[in-house]
Amino acid sequence: MAKNPNAPSGTSDRVLTNRQGHPITDNQSQRTVGSRGPATLENYQFLEKITHFDRERIPERVVHARGFVCYGELEVTGKIGDEPASKYTRAKLFQTAGKKTPLAIRFSTVIGGRDSSEVARDPRGFAVKFYTEDGNWDLVGNNLAVFFIRDAIKFPDVIHSLKPDPITFRQEPNRIFDFMSQTPESMHMLTHLFSPRGIPASYRHMEGFGVNTYKMVNAQGDTVLVKYHFHPRCGLASLTAEEAARVQGQDLGSASKDLYEAIERGEYPQWDMSVQIMEDHDHPELEWDPLDDTKIWPEKDFPLRHVGVMTLNRNVEDHFNENEQIAMGTGVLVDGLDFSDDKMLVGRTFSYSDTQRYRVGTNYLQLPVNQAKNAKVSTNLNGGQMSFRRDLAPGQNPHVNFEPSIHNGLHEASREEPNNPPEIRGRLTRSVIERRNDYIHARGRYCTMMDWERDDLVLNMGTLLSQCEHDVQERMVWHFLMVHDDYGNRVGEILGITADDVRSLPPLPKQVLTDEDKRRLQNLGRNGDKIDPNVWGQWTSSVKNYKASAEEVLGGMRDVPTAPAMEQAAE
Repeated sequence: MAKNPNAPSGTSDRVLTNRQGHPITDNQSQRTVGSRGPATLENYQFLEKITHFDRERIPERVVHARGFVCYGELEVTGKIGDEPASKYTRAKLFQTAGKKTPLAIRFSTVIGGRDSSEVARDPRGFAVKFYTEDGNWDLVGNNLAVFFIRDAIKFPDVIHSLKPDPITFRQEPNRIFDFMSQTPESMHMLTHLFSPRGIPASYRHMEGFGVNTYKMVNAQGDTVLVKYHFHPRCGLASLTAEEAARVQGQDLGSASKDLYEAIERGEYPQWDMSVQIMEDHDHPELEWDPLDDTKIWPEKDFPLRHVGVMTLNRNVEDHFNENEQIAMGTGVLVDGLDFSDDKMLVGRTFSYSDTQRYRVGTNYLQLPVNQAKNAKVSTNLNGGQMSFRRDLAPGQNPHVNFEPSIHNGLHEASREEPNNPPEIRGRLTRSVIERRNDYIHARGRYCTMMDWERDDLVLNMGTLLSQCEHDVQERMVWHFLMVHDDYGNRVGEILGITADDVRSLPPLPKQVLTDEDKRRLQNLGRNGDKIDPNVWGQWTSSVKNYKASAEEVLGGMRDVPTAPAMEQAAE
């Protein structure tokens, strides 16, 4: 090949080629008849370049479209709280003090598109892929400890209400609160989301939760219910809507920038990982169901037990390959960890993996970011779009892609996996859980948040509900009064709606009220509620939250006076 006289010296190893390995000698002009054209059909280099460009995007995620990935490790203590980890789980990553497990984490916003603002009011995804010696473990959670709904059949509905209107393509408060006003279980999540916790100042300054209830299984097969928590060592910080608007006016990607630059300058973010443990049965003594993902487990009754520290220390090398194509799923568990019967968890387990196959492709688990990096992979799966290898074991007969076989095919693992969960009996039915108690945990959160968070919550609710139709406003004020007098009366004052205006509203069709709810309804707005956090004890997420400014966020959150979340309580 003749040397390009315009090539800089010393660049022979950086010659531009196409995917076939052919050197490109002219990347400036198509092949044409004369200098003015027309272009010819055999324009192979141009056609290869433009057709690939036309396909550079894969379908964006329906939810969690905008996100940012980085890498790190989890270093465990070998204990769960003060007890050996082996008492509760046989999962190898938790067993030995000082053991480090590499991981990838993807932070994200939920509702907005791939190029949307990172300071929109929205739950934040907090999804971790642990590359363990027993294969991958995905813990797919959020920055808020609860969710809007408790049954996965309602997931398309809640997301449709939060997404843009199919006609105007605007996110409309009237659509959101139309759905929420008919979904009383959402009051706890709304009380989180429309407080400052709905706009974290950065990904580094927010908590993470598994949200759903899982199980741990020990070597004897005994099971316990478990909730996962991550608490940032740099403390929590959030924005008001006003400050968020100022950030958004200058930078749509402030959270990704903050995280990327912190890692690049060696300021590695850390989170304390803890769990809550509960015996594996239905706990009839509780006023709520431990499998209900609209509820937290009060920490005064189910204390946090520290298990290790997560450190993030490396950025991606390519955003598309490692962020757009990373694929998480709640069904990705290792030996010693298991599902509970949480209705949302069961639905998510099907939906997430189904989504990845549609969005990324049949062989998405062969991509480097999704591969099991520290465990051997040997399957009888083959073919499918974009397959580039078979998962053969050493010595496996490549002619045998089925099991069982006596001709050097794959065989079942010999390890025993005892699992002795409680026996469950019941009728096959379509019904809601019995212990709904939709207002008590929202009341606990309202009473245990900081004063500035409560004021901001009321302002946000009043501002957005003022854009809604009157019937939606009335029902939402009714719900807030069922939660707490102060909550409903203050939001109602902004809207010009009093307790007397909504007192005659009946409960929703099929809504089940507790005896306490019925008493509150009789005295709606006059229940003598007090705001006393001491009554509730330590409440999940009720830790100090720094009120960040736009200038601090745009400046990289440097010298912000926060402290580790596990050492703080709200005042």
